[in-house]
Amino acid sequence: MSPVVPHTIAVVVPVYRGESTLPSLVQEILPYCTMRYTGRHHPYVVKEIVLVHDHGPDRSDEIIRSLAEQHDVVRPVWLSRNFGQHPATIAGLAATGSDWIVTLDEDGQFNPADIPSLLEAALDAKVPLVYGAARTAPPHSGFRNVASSLTKRVLGKILLGNQMAEFTSFRLMLGEIGRSVAAYAGSGIYLDVALHWMVGEHRVVKVDFRAEGRPRSGYTTRALLSHFWRLVLSSGTRPLRIVSYTGVLAALAGIVLAILVIARRLMYGFPVGFTSVFVTLLIIGGVMLFALGIVAEYIGLIARTSIGRPLYLAQADPFSGPLYRTPQSE
Repeated sequence: MSPVVPHTIAVVVPVYRGESTLPSLVQEILPYCTMRYTGRHHPYVVKEIVLVHDHGPDRSDEIIRSLAEQHDVVRPVWLSRNFGQHPATIAGLAATGSDWIVTLDEDGQFNPADIPSLLEAALDAKVPLVYGAARTAPPHSGFRNVASSLTKRVLGKILLGNQMAEFTSFRLMLGEIGRSVAAYAGSGIYLDVALHWMVGEHRVVKVDFRAEGRPRSGYTTRALLSHFWRLVLSSGTRPLRIVSYTGVLAALAGIVLAILVIARRLMYGFPVGFTSVFVTLLIIGGVMLFALGIVAEYIGLIARTSIGRPLYLAQADPFSGPLYRTPQSE
């Protein structure tokens, strides 16, 4: 009888403020580092836990070093400075070598026990990408939940043009897909948009999100707006098409408004005045400024990519090994 060959999984965790949550998260993952079976008897094993240090304000680096010393399965990736969640995640994807890759947040919101369900969905449906979406409203503020749902369900469908409306940072993807995305993704890319470029089909598995393991979310309003704007800019030329359609509608509205003003003048003798001029200027001027703003952002994105600005820079741990020298006692 031939030996069982399990599906190998790498778990990638971008770490910004993980001092208080990372140890417990790794402890939850460790039981899956020995071979197990999904509910449908697919064998799997977690072979790598990749912790990407993104230079947060706490002692996450010390925690990562400690975990790497205690567990051979833990592999640190050290970024040279803070690059953000998506670049840090992509850096982790590039450092893996397993059949499948799972991305988890550091705050413990996603339960590692749901990883087998994602793998089973991918294998049963033969798709390279599966998202774990919240079965109920995530334990965040009402404003954040509404804004997130609106962005993903409405703008996600408009910008991406398909059903990738429930994407989350809890993902399972084929390792080859993840490493390919990491190889070509440029600066400012939104990871889920890049995955959408390469993946034809995906699945969504409903799971229970847990409360974050720290008192305050690491996402400020500014950070959430930055994520939204990156989604817009990463979505290709579709926003430009939307602007073009808006311009056509504005032009048609201007023509209709001009016809109404002329008709009122001829039929009732109403003076035309400057009202119609101002309204027309406001409509057309607003559309032009919005279009110029989008075009300018695209030009900036192209410029950042063409000058070779890296998405991230991985380096050796500067505070251990041969590069680190401890002070000598006198």
